[in-house]
This record gives sequence, C-alpha cells and structure tokens, in this order.
Amino acid sequence: MSKRSNSEKRVHVLVVEDEESFIDALTIGLNREGFDVTIARDGQEALTLFARNAFDLILLDLMLPKLSGLDVCRSIRSISDVPIIIVSAKGEEVDMVLMLEIGADDYVTKPYRLRELVARIRAVLRRREVHEHVDLSEEVIEQGPIRMDVDARRCFVNGEEVKLRKKEFALLRLLLENPGRVLTREVLIDRVWGNDYVGDTKTLDVHIKRLRSLIEDEPKSPRHITTVRGVGYRFELTKP
Repeated sequence: MSKRSNSEKRVHVLVVEDEESFIDALTIGLNREGFDVTIARDGQEALTLFARNAFDLILLDLMLPKLSGLDVCRSIRSISDVPIIIVSAKGEEVDMVLMLEIGADDYVTKPYRLRELVARIRAVLRRREVHEHVDLSEEVIEQGPIRMDVDARRCFVNGEEVKLRKKEFALLRLLLENPGRVLTREVLIDRVWGNDYVGDTKTLDVHIKRLRSLIEDEPKSPRHITTVRGVGYRFELTKP
C-alpha cells in the first residue's frame, strides 16, 4: 500500500451496494488505500446522498432495491460528469455497451479483487484529471460525412449533430486525423485511455461499436470505421 502525505486530499467515493458481504470488506479495503467511503444501500438513497454531498467517484452496483443502477447512472449523468464505475455480475457485450451508452466511465465484474478495483478507480481519476486540463486548440476536422468541431466538442454526421462522450470523441478524432492509416489497438488504447489503462481490449471494441452505431448508415457493414483483423482499425472515406 502506498503512503500518502497528511496534506494530500482524500478521494471521497460513494459506494452504492446492497450486499452486506461486499460492503464491510470494501469499506475497510478502500479506507486502507486512502479513500473516504460513504455507503448507499439502494438506488434512491444513492441519489439523495449525491444531492447532498460532493463525491469524487461513484462505485455503482447494477442490481439495487428501489431504483436500478442503470437508472441511478442515467439520473446522475444528466446533471454531473462525476466518474462512475459500474459493478456488475454480468459480462456480456450487450451489457457493456449499455453501461457505456448511459455514461459509465468503466465497469468491473463480480467477483473482483480489491487490487484490480483500486487500480481501475485510480485510472479513471487520472484520466479525468488529464481531460480537465487539456487545452484544446481551435480546430475543425472534416472527413467524408463527418464534421468535428474540436474546440466546441461537437460532432456532425451529414449535418446532424451526434452526441459523443469524451473517450468516444477522442477516439473518433484520432481516426479522423489519420484517414486511410491503420491504427493498432495498442496505439488507440494508449492515445485515448493512456498508459494507466486497466483491462483487456474489449473496452475499445465496445467504443468502436458505439461509434459505428452513430456515424454509419449500416453499422454492421461499416463503410468508414473498418476493422483490420488482428491489427486494429482504420477510417476510410469510402469502402473499397
């Protein structure tokens, strides 16, 4: 366990969890790692606590009494960009897509090891800190039907605005800036998520699938964001 100076600000985490077997161990473990923890045992209590307190991160279980984790995530994301990590016993891709679409920053599946969870928490917090200090230059990128206003963080497809989250925006921007060039999975992960990325490359695939659903006429037969098997992805103006 790393030592922290007395003057270093402790991160305040809202843990939304109703399983007592997880609550006690998680609270003790996170406290030892330097986090302050507040517990909400159902979805409604989570929203009430969030409205009354300032949290640095939310660890949110999906299966909750009174209000589901998905509904809690949607409600919080509509008013705040506080980092949210979803905790779920599910691991199917459809669930991962849904979690990211409603605004989660990351997800972990039960059962998990405390070390992995803490690493993901710190990675999400570092990424958020980097994003908050990025000085965006005034720039407009246009490729095919896509127009991206970098300074305003707005994206248009065939003249219609599409809403992109931060990592989706960064991923699409990187592809647009390198038309026709194959970008390896490792490069995309490093440039968009950073060296502190934790997990396998499925998160990248989920984001690519989400982008295709927003910019492609036929997402299952993409013309622009194409897959180069075993290597990575490429942005093409037209499909050969």
